[in-house]
Amino acid sequence: MASNLDLALLYLLAAVIGVVGCRLLKLPAMLGYLIVGVLIGPNALALARDSAGIRYLAEFGVVFLMFVIGLEFNLPKLRSMQRLVFGLGAGQVVLTVLGAALGNGLLAVLFKLLGQPWELSWQGAAALGAAMAMSSTAIVVKMMAERLELESEHGRNVMGVLLFQDLAVVPLLVLIPALAEGGDDLWRTLGSALVKAAALLTLLLWGGQRLMRWWLTLVVRRKSEDLFILNILLITLGLSWLTEHAGLSMALGAFVAGMLIAETEFKHQVETDIRPFHDVLLGLFFITIGMKLDWRPVLEQWPLVLALSVVPVLAKAGMVAVLARLFGSAPGVAIRTGLYLAQAGEFGFVLLTLGAEVHLVGAQWMSPVLASMVLSMLATPFIIMGSNRIVMRLSATDWLMQSVQLTTIAKKSIRTEAHLIICGYGRSGQNLARLLDQEHIPYMALDLDPDRVRQAAAAGQSVVFGDAAKLPSLIAAGLSRATAVVITYHDTPSALKVLQHVREHAAHVPVVVRTPDDTDLERLRAAGATEVVPEALEGSLMLASHALALVGVPMRRVIRITQDARDARYGLLRGYFHGADDDTVSELQQARLQSVSLPPGAPSVGQRLGDLTLHVMGVSVVSVRRATGQVVATGDEDLVLAGGDVLVLSGLPETLALAESRLLKR
Repeated sequence: MASNLDLALLYLLAAVIGVVGCRLLKLPAMLGYLIVGVLIGPNALALARDSAGIRYLAEFGVVFLMFVIGLEFNLPKLRSMQRLVFGLGAGQVVLTVLGAALGNGLLAVLFKLLGQPWELSWQGAAALGAAMAMSSTAIVVKMMAERLELESEHGRNVMGVLLFQDLAVVPLLVLIPALAEGGDDLWRTLGSALVKAAALLTLLLWGGQRLMRWWLTLVVRRKSEDLFILNILLITLGLSWLTEHAGLSMALGAFVAGMLIAETEFKHQVETDIRPFHDVLLGLFFITIGMKLDWRPVLEQWPLVLALSVVPVLAKAGMVAVLARLFGSAPGVAIRTGLYLAQAGEFGFVLLTLGAEVHLVGAQWMSPVLASMVLSMLATPFIIMGSNRIVMRLSATDWLMQSVQLTTIAKKSIRTEAHLIICGYGRSGQNLARLLDQEHIPYMALDLDPDRVRQAAAAGQSVVFGDAAKLPSLIAAGLSRATAVVITYHDTPSALKVLQHVREHAAHVPVVVRTPDDTDLERLRAAGATEVVPEALEGSLMLASHALALVGVPMRRVIRITQDARDARYGLLRGYFHGADDDTVSELQQARLQSVSLPPGAPSVGQRLGDLTLHVMGVSVVSVRRATGQVVATGDEDLVLAGGDVLVLSGLPETLALAESRLLKR
């Protein structure tokens, strides 16, 4: 018999394999946990047993999940989105639960016609409906962030519904055990649970915030990171213990703990410290869920699994779309909202497991329902990626609205020549725009935050609503006529899309990309970025310059040190292109930049860059722009030059003349 250590090591190994596999396939890690749980479980390879100790440990994953949800519970944000949260979100959850409970009889008749027995009470159907009402926050939010849709109209609808679903888990965790009582005791049990929950929440929230701030302040003053983490764990598990012994769920206590800490100044530190516990234990929970899936009845009942996968997805998508339409969304926005929320979610597994534990959902339903939920989540990335095509087919007005949006962008930029296209109009984009205005340089900014665009446009600034990662938006903004494109937001996948569009359709236009650090520097350069500006470097240079000035280094030397550091990092700053208005006397002794275009018949065409030995003359190659528009890293001595290449050289005037002669003359 395997020991607990053997099981723990097996679970950890399975978790690592599952997460690595999903990362390679660009799928959520949660699906990896579920799949490896199925494989190692008693119904497949039988490598592990679903022991009580492991199950109890896995429950802590749900506790920490609810704790994180409590940390993210933001009253101002909730008030600003209250119409979507308590209107659209509440409508979706309530109608799904009621629809499942009231439609139980109809489902029994339908399944009888299909030859399938339907042994589920209306209470069990309501518990099943509660599980199906949840959507996957992890999958949907991640994909919307990658597609820059969080601030779009359908993105706000989706976030409002997801926020209510997270909040709805708390009363549903109370409701499902009450439903299991059944008969005359149902309302008494439900009323008692609600009264206890209300009394406990009132007591904790009334004085809990001040007590929590006072206590955490005392702990922080001890300046011990270990003590701080131990106190967070003690508070979370202590309140979970309190609510469990009050006849409620552990998850409710964790949620309250998160809410109390969210109102203190220690929220962000707690989020960072608790994340490892949350991720590991939640992964263990999903492995135990996967172990419950028996693949044999799934194969035997594949029509049922298919029906449970397709029908709830279609019904949920249709219901959400109709609700979104009733709340004033355009047809295309409403359909997108429904498609994004059609799948099952993480909390669905929690509620389904609870329904099985209180015997509302029979054991014969667990494997088919679990399989259908996993399949719906696997299909979600493909549904979201194909949402534009689906919406175009179902809503003729959506195409018209997108055309109007592109027409608005084109109308704004049609008279603009030699302008900059600013991708993203946050703080960095707005600061850049102010500098361009001072120099009377035209620009066109694209942003996906409708409130920001409306306010900036009303102030007379040249900004329009549009997705810079989409080629039609860039074309409408005058990409072919632009002098440069600047990507001001932190999103490498989106920046790579912009670079691809620019390289394919306007290779002559240089692109400057802003990044938080050097992590993706080479990827962005290889994709065609003319220059990549990491904020970490600029911040460290400013920090160093202030420190040097404070310790007495002359300001002239401080400026030279920081400039030398920038010159070493940024190819475009290694000298300056010479002009007629430069001070020719002093400039003769300073490095400058010079561009040299290679005609097809130049003697250097076909040679390796390293074979030209330009460095011997004191000339360095800052960058090489290929005829395709791609900028090649300067350190590549094996680069073979071709006709149409443009070399940017750095050196003194005499050495530059010699280098140009070697490149162009035989």
